[in-house]
Parts: sequence; C-alpha cells; structure tokens
Amino acid sequence: MSAVLITGAFGFVGGNLSRYLAGQGHTVWALDVPALAATSGGAYERVFSWDALADIPWSQIDAVIHLAGKAHDTRNASDPESYFEINAGLTRTILDACVAGASPGRARTFILFSTMKAVADQTETVLDEQCTPNPQTPYGRSKLEAEQCVFKIAEKHADCLRGYVLRPCMIHGPGNKGNLNLLYNVVCRGIPWPLGAYENQRSFASIPNVCAVVEGLLTGDVPAGIYQVADDEPLATNAIIRLMAEALQRRARIMRVSPRLIRVAAKMGDALHLPLNSERLRKLTESYVVSNAKIKEALHWKTMPVSAIDGMRSTLASFTSPKGQSCKSCPK
Repeated sequence: MSAVLITGAFGFVGGNLSRYLAGQGHTVWALDVPALAATSGGAYERVFSWDALADIPWSQIDAVIHLAGKAHDTRNASDPESYFEINAGLTRTILDACVAGASPGRARTFILFSTMKAVADQTETVLDEQCTPNPQTPYGRSKLEAEQCVFKIAEKHADCLRGYVLRPCMIHGPGNKGNLNLLYNVVCRGIPWPLGAYENQRSFASIPNVCAVVEGLLTGDVPAGIYQVADDEPLATNAIIRLMAEALQRRARIMRVSPRLIRVAAKMGDALHLPLNSERLRKLTESYVVSNAKIKEALHWKTMPVSAIDGMRSTLASFTSPKGQSCKSCPK
C-alpha cells in the first residue's frame, strides 16, 4: 500500500481519514501543528511540523491529501486577503515541495479538499461538475484559485503528478463540530422547531463516504479532475429534526408557522439585530442539492457505501452519551 501525507492532519476530517486509511493498510504521515496531535485521535506513524517542510522525505511519499486551509468565517470578520494567502498560497507551497521531491518516473497523487462554495453559495438546481463556478465570497474564490493551482502545476509536471480536487458538501460524522451540533442542541433542549413549513433539501457527506472516496482515488485508476462528494440522498431539515428526536428517544417538536409571519419576524430581526434575521432565515431554509454521479461512475459504484440516513444516524448517535443522555445541556 501507499505512503500518504495528510496536511491539516489533526482536524475532524484528518483524524477520521487517517484511521480509515491505516485500517486499509496505508502508511499515514501527518503535517500539522504537533501540539494538536494528542487531541486528534489520528493514526499517524510520523508527524511533521509546518516549519520543517524540508525535513519531509518527499521521495518516499506516494500521495498527498491537502486538508489544511482557512475555513469560512461565518461572522465575516476575517481579512479577505488571508483566505488567498492560506488557501491558495499554501496549496501552491505544498505542490511545489511535492514536485521538487518527486522521484523520476514515479507518479504521485495530490488530492485537494476544496468546497462546494468554490462553485456556488446558493443554487436552485442540482449542482454537478459541469456548472460554471461563480463563488461570491473570499473563501469560495480562494478555494477556486487553489483548485486552479492544482491543475496548472499537475499539467506542467504530468510525468510525476496526478491532481484531484474533491468538493464535498457539509461533512459530518463522530467528532463533528458545527451547525448540526447547534441544531441538535435546539432539539435537545426541547425547543420547538418553528420552520416546519419550509421543505428544503440539502446534500450532506458522511465521513465514511468521504473516506471511501479518498481510498478509491488512491487505489483505483480514476481520471484526474474535479469530483463532488455527497451522500446519495439529500435530507430535509425537518427530516433531520426527526432523526435527532429519534436519537434522543423523544417526539419531534416541529411547528409549521406561516412563512409570511416568519419573513416578517426576520425583517424585524434585521432592524433590531435579533438572532433570527433575513440572512439566517435564508441559510436555514434554502435548498442546496449536489450530484455525486461523476465520482460514483469513476469508482464504478452504484451507490455510496453509506446511505444519507444511516450516516446521519451514526453522527447523531455520537452526540449521545453511553447512558442515553444527549449533550450536557440536555434537561434530565
């Protein structure tokens, strides 16, 4: 099996991916801040720090999985230029090091984890890889620039580098921290969900499916290019609320308040700076559906290994303690 270097190794995806790949027989190395190693739960044989790139034995590496980058700041407080310096600039740095350390005649795989935000922030259609990217934020534009770096350098060094870009939907799984946790806490506290009248659909990517896709790229004969990663079925927010209630062994509390009243409340929130405003309402109720047909065809899969509902159930089960209680804030 191959020797794989994962950058940004000690995050949620890196920890899960390292354990999966190690279980498949790959040798996995980490490139990250060493102080984070103790809390990552990763399965790494060697750890390298960012200030010691020259010490990495690049000639021994068969594949690089580039996870490191600057995540989207939902508060919009980050300097826009910092996204490009980290997401595009760091990608270029890793690619240059990868190419410089290549052995003659030995092909190396480079997998960049990008984002669907590099394509579109909103959509009314099902997104596939043929859609023309039109990112609206510095985060999305910087990720698109990073993608372009991969293919520009891979084309120049086609004899030793095969480049892939993965655009996953929102990734979730055990150890996940993010919007799903926040929504889970709402259900956990017994707060009714007031947006039941909105039947939106969103695509997700469960971590087992993400890991299986990466392993498929490492071991299969998959053409270089861009691939979206999503579970087979999109999920409605109402369905997720019901699954959360199921995990908590309680009845789902979904209120179907008139959308017209909700919009009025959101406009009041705009004026009074309340938690529910027009922007937050849009994010909570919009649909965002992504096609995974291209990656399944490339890997010769009829379906993804894990269904959307089973993947979501596994994630939600990890939010619950062994005694059946949910998060610490859950009333007893």
